[in-house]
Amino acid sequence: MKKLLTLLLLFACLLACKNEDKPSLEKDIVIEEKALDKSEKEVETIKEQSVAELKAKLVKDGYQVFDYVDEKTKDTTLMQQYFIAFLKRGPIRNQNEEEANRLQNEHLAHLGKMYEQGYADISGPFGDDGDIRGITIYNVPTLKMADSLANADPMVKAGRLVIEVHPWWAAKGFPLR
Repeated sequence: MKKLLTLLLLFACLLACKNEDKPSLEKDIVIEEKALDKSEKEVETIKEQSVAELKAKLVKDGYQVFDYVDEKTKDTTLMQQYFIAFLKRGPIRNQNEEEANRLQNEHLAHLGKMYEQGYADISGPFGDDGDIRGITIYNVPTLKMADSLANADPMVKAGRLVIEVHPWWAAKGFPLR
């Protein structure tokens, strides 16, 4: 946990160095700590439910799941299918600076809305200037739903980004390290 917090603080520091107009990291650190608290609470809530109860709820809600027993710990781990949307450089990138900035703001608002509504668990840009610009991991039951949500992004609608969605499996309730 200390390593995760250290990495998040390091990331916040790096972002602060890139964005000189940010006066202080204190607000960012508080936000990161709140996000960590929320993640820990979510993990605790999931652990409080039995794997069977959680599995039954997910199946009822239309999610694809399976479980397995860890050989070392003998614990049952529940795997859930998520969907990773790769946001790729689109064919229409000739917007002027004002239009590109407006689209970027709308794009960030869309991703924030997806997170707030519980459809997306994580998203972010890649650190290079390649054709794949970023990812969003959707926590929804179907590929069709993930594709629809990803294609509702204003950057995608404008053609500045295109979406490629793939199913992806991860252990339910395990935090990133």
